[in-house]
Amino acid sequence: MKKATKKEIEEIKKRFIERYSDAVTELHYKNAYELVIAVALSAQCTDKRVNLITPALFQMYPTPQDLADADIEEVKKLINTCSFFNNKAKNLIAMAKRVVEVYDGEIPMNEKELQTLAGVGQKTANVVMIEYTGANLMAVDTHVFRVAHRLGLSDDKTAKATEATLVKKFKTDLHVLHQAMVLFGRYICTAKNPKCEKCFLTEFCKTKESFKV
Repeated sequence: MKKATKKEIEEIKKRFIERYSDAVTELHYKNAYELVIAVALSAQCTDKRVNLITPALFQMYPTPQDLADADIEEVKKLINTCSFFNNKAKNLIAMAKRVVEVYDGEIPMNEKELQTLAGVGQKTANVVMIEYTGANLMAVDTHVFRVAHRLGLSDDKTAKATEATLVKKFKTDLHVLHQAMVLFGRYICTAKNPKCEKCFLTEFCKTKESFKV
């Protein structure tokens, strides 16, 4: 596939920033603790589904200490409409225990420390940092992966490699660009039947083929 030129990359970046400068996650949360839970649950699950699940979960376990002391079967019941809920329930409790024991009940705002929490990989840590602190980081989900490939920004085979490529090519404003690519991929450059008539990047499109992480 043809790669985007340096000039094209600059124009793509400019248009994304113009249209999505105020974009934030569509996950609902009130604090860093709730954000970590919501992002962890959103892996292989839609934000819409997560937003239906979390109100009852947050009400039952409003603090890391409450979740650390939770009964795993109760947590499973609350999140059982989410994909991989058994594993996620186990990770949520383990995550809360570590936050209580190691970080005095406060979510660490550092991507490396976040990754020491159960169920928090590089992508989840980066998403939390991008959303909560505006950190100059990139996170690649299925939407970002697809958009990056369709626009010729990356031909990498994995999400991690795609992330490194996007960081190298965009350099700055990564937090805005991450949110922009997520929303663009979710509502315009969709996997099936992309809304090409609504697209503001048509001239940079290299393919309409779908790509999976």
